[in-house]
Amino acid sequence: MGELTERVEQSVRDLINSGELGPAGRLPSERSLARDLEAGRTTIRLVLSKLAAEGIIRSEHGRGYFVNRVPNASYDLPPRAEELEPWTIHGERTIYDNRWVKMALVDVEPPGVERFEHHVVRLHHVAIAVVLDDQDRVLMLWRYRFVPGKWGWELPGGIVDAEEDSELAAAREVEEETGWRPTAKLEHAVTYQPMVGMVDSPHDIFVGRGAEHVGEPTDAEEAGHVAWLPLADIPQLIKEDALLGSGTLVGLLHVMALGAPDRATASS
Repeated sequence: MGELTERVEQSVRDLINSGELGPAGRLPSERSLARDLEAGRTTIRLVLSKLAAEGIIRSEHGRGYFVNRVPNASYDLPPRAEELEPWTIHGERTIYDNRWVKMALVDVEPPGVERFEHHVVRLHHVAIAVVLDDQDRVLMLWRYRFVPGKWGWELPGGIVDAEEDSELAAAREVEEETGWRPTAKLEHAVTYQPMVGMVDSPHDIFVGRGAEHVGEPTDAEEAGHVAWLPLADIPQLIKEDALLGSGTLVGLLHVMALGAPDRATASS
């Protein structure tokens, strides 16, 4: 291994060992590493492949490299998933089903525990978008939600139709609900389950910068007062309990924690 490769490897190891990325954080892109470390892409790939072979990082197709473990972490890391025994699912029976919600009883058996039936509510796949402008303002809707009985700010988003691409669904929902069309590709940020213990409803969060006004909202049921809110105002809105829904909170907190897309991406 040459001197340059050794230097690059040590730099990447130092970044991981610092804990800055966290136990599941994403490494900078190959291009960014090559620029910051003044090395060629071939050298970067060689180092990343070596660290992946050691199990320190992993590659996710289309998303990049992620940290598997932090060698000098100040906390006890959990066992790897493949080292643990999952629950056994023996079967499932539907007890209620319509176009919006399905309820099932799932016959499950946790390790070392007697099998039992667990209620599971299956809802739709949802896509939500955090769209920012070049002034770091986020596109939001002021809405009334009758279930909690309150008004509040929400990010645009909605159900992903059958066979529909989730990113395209997020862009569609933005335009239908706000009258603004994203001008740059929405990048996938995170997928989460809002109530993981008994509700199955994958929520995809997308982030993008830039939008053009194309008309009035076309989804009358979901439309509300549309506004661009400064990202800097979000912490105060959280304190005031003025944000509605887990998707809104997850999306905004993700951007605040990990940063918004570069302004240059708005015109790409």
